[in-house]
Amino acid sequence: MYHEIARNRRKSIIVIALFFAVWFGAGWGIGQLASATGGLKGGIIAGILALVAILFALTLGQATVLAASGAKVADQRQYPQLYDIISTLAVGDGLPMPKVYVIDDPSPNAFATGLSPKSAAITVTAGLLAMMNREELEGVISHEMSHIHNYDVRLVLIVSTVVAMAGLLASLLWRSLFFTRSSRDSGYAILILVAAAAALSVIAVIVGPIMQFALSRSRESLADASGAALTRNPVGLLHALQKLAQNQQPFRGMNHATAAMCIDNPLEHHKGWYHRLFDTHPPIEERIAALQRILDVQET
Repeated sequence: MYHEIARNRRKSIIVIALFFAVWFGAGWGIGQLASATGGLKGGIIAGILALVAILFALTLGQATVLAASGAKVADQRQYPQLYDIISTLAVGDGLPMPKVYVIDDPSPNAFATGLSPKSAAITVTAGLLAMMNREELEGVISHEMSHIHNYDVRLVLIVSTVVAMAGLLASLLWRSLFFTRSSRDSGYAILILVAAAAALSVIAVIVGPIMQFALSRSRESLADASGAALTRNPVGLLHALQKLAQNQQPFRGMNHATAAMCIDNPLEHHKGWYHRLFDTHPPIEERIAALQRILDVQET
């Protein structure tokens, strides 16, 4: 487990470096388009934007994700069972008590955010609380607690935030084209604007999802196994995933950038292998089967 934590910390550094390199390369190309000597200037400007995006992820990323998801601080008097489960598992895993949030959404889901166990938060939807019994809810929370323990939350928060920022900047640039007057003098400027918007769109729609795909699948499988080990009872998470497998209701608070944080993405409940190329989670049937194997070993 300690090796996995160290590996995730190294991955965080590698992801930041790759993200910076992609932005610098895109800026270099746009700069070269602007002028024969503009590549370095374009790369520097794009590099500064990348640093701003990374700094934003490290300082305001968690608050942004929680706000965008509609998460509200959970009142302990209103959710005593939720607090009891989280506090018990935190003690059992040797972690500080995370902040607790609830989203008023009927779709069952949960996710963890934060840069470290000291600043982590666990968020669940009202739909999850209504669907799961105590044992199943404990299984879901153990999964999210494992993400915190393994430092997955930092890795995914950085990737999700910078991908979302690339998408936001691309959207702003595309929109700005509608307010740009066409003329001979501005034609070249429009071409550069289109190139910049296209580069950011590629980062948000292709590069970002590929990065999330590379990071998320093994992370989800590890959190399932770690959660089962934490509770010493794989049945809770196994039954919870079986219920989630039947859910086809999209989570309103989930978007392209934050889907990788959730315990389940109902939009990925499909059969064709070609549909799974950009999935951030392993097929839920495979996760259930893996937990069943753990349970079978315990019972022998």
